[in-house]
Parts: sequence; structure tokens; C-alpha cells
Amino acid sequence: QVQLAESGGGAVQAGRSLRLSCVVSGYTYNSFCAGWFHQAPGKEPEGVAAFDSDGSTMYADSVKGRFSVSKDYGKSTLYLQMNNLKPDDTGTYSCGVSASGGLCYIVNHRFDYSRLSVRGQGTLVAVSS
Repeated sequence: QVQLAESGGGAVQAGRSLRLSCVVSGYTYNSFCAGWFHQAPGKEPEGVAAFDSDGSTMYADSVKGRFSVSKDYGKSTLYLQMNNLKPDDTGTYSCGVSASGGLCYIVNHRFDYSRLSVRGQGTLVAVSS
């Protein structure tokens, strides 16, 4: 059974940085796609960063230039580096991977975040001004 466990959230002031981690267990596929979601208070989750099965990355306009995704196969861990945090970044961040190692790609600068159907519970980030 695939399990994703996020950590690294916390309360920070605007302009500071955080690095979120997502440990993936029970998942043996290599050419998968994965990413991160942000759920602001009272809103639906939205994809903010992803990398596809070719390793290409994509970011939402709201985080472009500030956030970056990476992965460490040896540690079965995904990362989200968040720099220059803003109050609007407040919310729960969860990671997701494609089910059963399904392949997915960025096409015409678009990525289907619904393909990341296996998701963790999330970690809370609170950014104060």
C-alpha cells in the first residue's frame, strides 16, 4: 500500500523559507510523475508544482521563481523548497504521485494534477506578514 508522509511545515514570517519533505513508501515505480498541492483556508486544493515522467517541472504562476521541486530516489523522498514566502502561501501542503506508476507529461505548458491521485495528509504552513 502506497503511503505519503509530509513534514516540514511551520509558522514563519513573510520572506522566509521552508523546505517540505514527502516520504513515499510502498511505491516501486521510477518513471512516475509527482507534485505538490496547496489548500488555502476555505478553498479547494490546487496544484502548485509538479514534475512529469520525463523529469520536466512545472509551477503555478503564483509560486514561479520562488518554489522548486526535487526528488531523491535513494531516500524515496520528494521535496518542495519554498523561498520568499508570502501570506497567501498559508495553507496545507500535500504531495501526490501517480497511481501504479502511471506516466504523465507536461503538454503545451499544462499539467493534469488530477493524475496525482495518491496523496498524503499534508503539512500546515502559516506565513505571517
